[in-house]
Amino acid sequence: MELNQLQKKVDDWIQKYGVRYFSELTNMAILTEEVGEVARIIARRYGEQSEKSSDTDKDLADELADVLWVVTCIANQTGIDLESAMSKNFEKKTVRDYQRHQNNEKLR
Repeated sequence: MELNQLQKKVDDWIQKYGVRYFSELTNMAILTEEVGEVARIIARRYGEQSEKSSDTDKDLADELADVLWVVTCIANQTGIDLESAMSKNFEKKTVRDYQRHQNNEKLR
């Protein structure tokens, strides 16, 4: 799915089932919560923290999708074209980091 298709699909869902978008501030709080859920899984499943039995049924893919959902909502309600934004972001990173990571001894 292309990003512009994702944005349309989320907007269509919001219009049909969600009544309206939450405010940008509420969506920012929700995004923080969702990123925290991703962090909890990563810290316990891939980091040094012990995974609690209540965490074993948590699905990282689902939590990442939740993050993407809220980011898409924020983009939609603030008029941001994610496809264009990502294209510009790739260009920025390519120019800025052209050899930065290749020359980083820590990455070898």
